[in-house]
Amino acid sequence: MPKAIILTDGYLDQYSAKTSHGLLRYSKKYDIVGVIDKKFEGKTTDQVIDRCKEVKIFGSVPSFLKKRNAHTLIVGVATVGGYLPENFKEHIKDGIRNGMDIVSGLHYYLNEDEEISKLAEEYGVQIDDIRRPPPLDELHYFEDKKKEIDSVTIPFLGTDSSIGKRTALLSVYEEMRERGDNVQWVATGQTGLLQGAPYGLPLDSITGDYMVGELEHQIWRAWEEERPDAILIEGQGSISHPAYVCGSRAILAASQPDGVVLQHSPKRKYRHYREDEIHWPMPNVDHEIDLIELYTGSQVIAITLNPEMMDGDEKKRFVQKYEEELGLPTADALEEPEKVAEAIQDML
Repeated sequence: MPKAIILTDGYLDQYSAKTSHGLLRYSKKYDIVGVIDKKFEGKTTDQVIDRCKEVKIFGSVPSFLKKRNAHTLIVGVATVGGYLPENFKEHIKDGIRNGMDIVSGLHYYLNEDEEISKLAEEYGVQIDDIRRPPPLDELHYFEDKKKEIDSVTIPFLGTDSSIGKRTALLSVYEEMRERGDNVQWVATGQTGLLQGAPYGLPLDSITGDYMVGELEHQIWRAWEEERPDAILIEGQGSISHPAYVCGSRAILAASQPDGVVLQHSPKRKYRHYREDEIHWPMPNVDHEIDLIELYTGSQVIAITLNPEMMDGDEKKRFVQKYEEELGLPTADALEEPEKVAEAIQDML
């Protein structure tokens, strides 16, 4: 795997850095060897983020290069609206001047930034805007391909954005692979693509007319090429999230799920969306289940918990509460992925 550093300057401890958090927990495409963030210079990532790979944090690209080397600089944030933080530009230019390829998953395309693209051409490096959608003539309409797929399709949805859907999916995916299950997964966002998902797309960059068809095509490709028994699909937003209405609904329409795993944070009070300005309350987990089941006609088969703001005893109480009240296996997927894996295996 090529060695890479992640740029988060000032954002590493925030929800906006979920791309970097994901890469520090799971990466099959890049070997992450450093993080650039002046706010946490001198620390290691495990001192800032729970349950992640231990990586040294540097204040700048030049300070990193005095100690180590890397081939790629990854923009490690997913800002609301997908803009590029202004303070990132100098770091990106430092990376380019030192021969690094640049990878970004933002809606702000670096290839369209005149100064950055000109510098990349001068130094002979590549800029990869992975959130840029394919050309219109390469996109796919919805074709109802689920009837051709002899695999169970399981989206991992959530009650909010940035709540751990993809992390839960990957933990269960690895558990099922270790058990010998024939399973594949499909990414729907930039972080999953950066982590090395074999199938996927930047869903929120796809023109509305093609969102469902393009994701359906990726799910169909996973079945056509691998013939797995189960296909796990990364969720986006939530079906009730007012700011991200397309994500979950497009995913449910494209996957026509046989079952759904729902990620929830019992202690989160407000939705993760412009928290300083908008205090949109988190949904009740029962209500979210009702919406999903009404919308799809299929059932939620397991609950996975984000344990933020909880100690171990409180997490156990929530596990017991949901299992008793909802009759669904419930787990912190990073600690007990086997509970969710068994719920999926029961469907095979």
